[in-house]
Amino acid sequence: MEKVKTKNFKFIDLFAGIGGIRIAFERVGGKCVFSSEWDKPCQKMYEMNFGEKPFGDITKIAAKDVPDHDILTGGFPCQSFSIIGKKLGFADTRGTLFFDVERILKEKKPKAFLLENVKQLTTHDNGRTFKVILEHLENLGYFVHYKVLNGLDFGVPQKRERIIIVGFKENYPFEFPRNGVKAKTLMDILEPECQIDKKHFLSDYFRQKLQRKLKEQGKKIVTRPVVIHENKGGNLGIHPFSTALRANGSYNYVTVNGERRLTPREMLRLQGYPNTFKMVVPDTQVRKQAGNSVVIPKIEAVAYAMVQAMSQKPQRKPVKSDLFTTEKNK
Repeated sequence: MEKVKTKNFKFIDLFAGIGGIRIAFERVGGKCVFSSEWDKPCQKMYEMNFGEKPFGDITKIAAKDVPDHDILTGGFPCQSFSIIGKKLGFADTRGTLFFDVERILKEKKPKAFLLENVKQLTTHDNGRTFKVILEHLENLGYFVHYKVLNGLDFGVPQKRERIIIVGFKENYPFEFPRNGVKAKTLMDILEPECQIDKKHFLSDYFRQKLQRKLKEQGKKIVTRPVVIHENKGGNLGIHPFSTALRANGSYNYVTVNGERRLTPREMLRLQGYPNTFKMVVPDTQVRKQAGNSVVIPKIEAVAYAMVQAMSQKPQRKPVKSDLFTTEKNK
């Protein structure tokens, strides 16, 4: 089905990373009027691809100095709530950056917002952290919707489940999309083997070690391409898709066909970045940036649903949010 044309709107890009959320919102008619990202390598990538350098530390800018906008967006730091991290939540300084989102919403009163985080945010501290966040957003006068969406349902071969929180100043008839564009496969994402630098291939030692583990666990590669994922307990999984990329660990715990690691370009593709997206920092930084980014087609689908909802009349019925998508292939 062809998408209905959307009206132009202004948005801001907080905790911008390398601009994944920006790309998504620009694709549905948005104009970015302000961006913020403190990480220097991310700033460099962002400036090269969008022609502007993001403002640095968001805690250092007064809310009144942020330009007026229709939609606030931000993937506020998730390490404080991640299952990989220590899950300190609001006890961690990075966790409190949510309150910088809150103070900007309170001052600028945009028509809507979109926030993205790890799904563990919903269960942190037995759900109390998430409850606090929802209460603060609702106390600002927003009708709040939230749902865990998986990248596998939105056109990329990556199992990446993230909580999306959407809010509106009016009670618009918003519903989260269930899927996106036609799915790409690993074959669409992976670069030709003959073009891959030798540095990405496993050494004989690590390749043999991996093969030994597969044999010990009674597993073998039947078809290709596949991604072999080793979890924290040492168990190996063989999948026709990638497991969720991480900021620091993806390069070492995910391998293609048990022979090599993902290249930085492949990691960006797994998040939905176009091949035209420029890489101007070392590979180690690109891998970190890809692991911290968002699934662009997923955010684009939500952004489109948001602007479509805002073009309709507000409704009287209460807001209902289903936390999880279908369990198919999860």
